[in-house]
Amino acid sequence: MISIKDEIALASPPRRVWEVISNPPDVVSCIGGAELGASHEDGSFDGTLAIRFGGLRVRFAARITLDLDESAREGRLSARGADGQGATRFNAGATFRVTEGETPDSSRIHVDGEIKLNGKLAKLIESGAGVVVTRMTKEFSEQLVKRCAGPAETATAAATATATVAEPIPTTAVAPARTSRPAGLLARLRTWWSGLRSGRRGPVAPRSTNNSGEALGQGGRR
Repeated sequence: MISIKDEIALASPPRRVWEVISNPPDVVSCIGGAELGASHEDGSFDGTLAIRFGGLRVRFAARITLDLDESAREGRLSARGADGQGATRFNAGATFRVTEGETPDSSRIHVDGEIKLNGKLAKLIESGAGVVVTRMTKEFSEQLVKRCAGPAETATAAATATATVAEPIPTTAVAPARTSRPAGLLARLRTWWSGLRSGRRGPVAPRSTNNSGEALGQGGRR
């Protein structure tokens, strides 16, 4: 038999920690090698967990039941299943409870459980269980801390973004671009170039043609 007894301290309020710890997909995402399967009408669900014991990697499949007491922030998890080859079967149960931490907006998770094994791999697994449980507990705690803190930070960022977008934008803040005539040296250069092309410095006089098709300038000759 493998016994599990641990306490996890988190810098997140109990309500937030309970939201995560009571939601199977969130819990499974914190466990390396674990996958969540199909759910059933009785409220149970399938799950798999791959664990390495030294040079041996064992993959377990289980049917899991989760009973929750939201008012007390307590829960009980029950699981039974076997490894992929059916050589080893297990029956596990664990209780967990979320309480106030030592500082404001902090929490503690109390976990107490046991796993019973039967089959040819039972002794091998039990002999290396201490190291494996310690490693998995550490990894789970680190991921749980991130999971509990993540949504709060996301919510704060979203609120900030909403407040920024909600601020009215003055209509005179940005004026539309207008096309204007060139000024300064550039304007003088263009005026000079126009006069050069027309052959005169002043405005170009309108021209007309007589009946014979010859062009007549204002004050010019026929």
